[in-house]
Amino acid sequence: MIDMRTKIQSFSDTDNGRVREHNEDAISIDADIGLFVLADGMGGYNAGEVASGLAVKTIVSMMREAYAAYPLEGIDSATGLMRPSIMLRDAVQRANKIIHQTAKTHAQCNGMGTTVVAALFYDDRIVSAHVGDSRLYRVRDGVLEQLTSDHSLLQELVDRGIYTRAEAERATSKNFVTRALGVEATVEVDVREHRALPTDRYLMCSDGLSDMVEDQEIMHHAAQNPVDLRALGQTLVMRANDNGGRDNISVLLTQVVEPFPAQRGILNRISGWFR
Repeated sequence: MIDMRTKIQSFSDTDNGRVREHNEDAISIDADIGLFVLADGMGGYNAGEVASGLAVKTIVSMMREAYAAYPLEGIDSATGLMRPSIMLRDAVQRANKIIHQTAKTHAQCNGMGTTVVAALFYDDRIVSAHVGDSRLYRVRDGVLEQLTSDHSLLQELVDRGIYTRAEAERATSKNFVTRALGVEATVEVDVREHRALPTDRYLMCSDGLSDMVEDQEIMHHAAQNPVDLRALGQTLVMRANDNGGRDNISVLLTQVVEPFPAQRGILNRISGWFR
């Protein structure tokens, strides 16, 4: 296994914000395998904190087990996704089952749920898996691009052409999610694969950031801090609080330092000698 600690730099920060008494966001990093997870919990007193904690713990644990137990090479014929992508999707779905079962068997957790966005760096790619409105952005060549699509009422209204984004924001709550972990026994997980290039920077965040800081301002601060992930992350949290801090604010920043092609099996390496 490639030591991903030398390939990917990262920084994370989370803050209660100006309004909430406690923090229901959760972040987990497994730098050894290049896995980064962020969740934004919801529902009941402390139940959101339980849901987000279960999500990140389950996903990291399952991915560690999968890396140790199964070969990573290969493409899934049904979806066209790499095997690590399928592993990540399955880990998120397993987290959904655990959260749903916990909510059913513990009265104090009834109705809890969480959004989640997870990113895995593998074979010069970034794989994302997400449910809800926590986001993954990429900064490349001075351009900020949102790589995930929110599972929210606002986004559905925009996608259907009923409203423009500006009209939808005035017409409905930004925070009404249409998909979350733990709410139902099963959940559909959006999985996407993208090439990851040296100098790419990625931002994962809860809606406590994206609702308070517009994309244009995020890109402005990214341009002002092209190298220092800590400075960029702390600035984004500060700006979310300056703009009202109505929710918990979490950011997880990563930057590709150098290529990280997968280590191929011995037969592939031997055959490569004779090409």
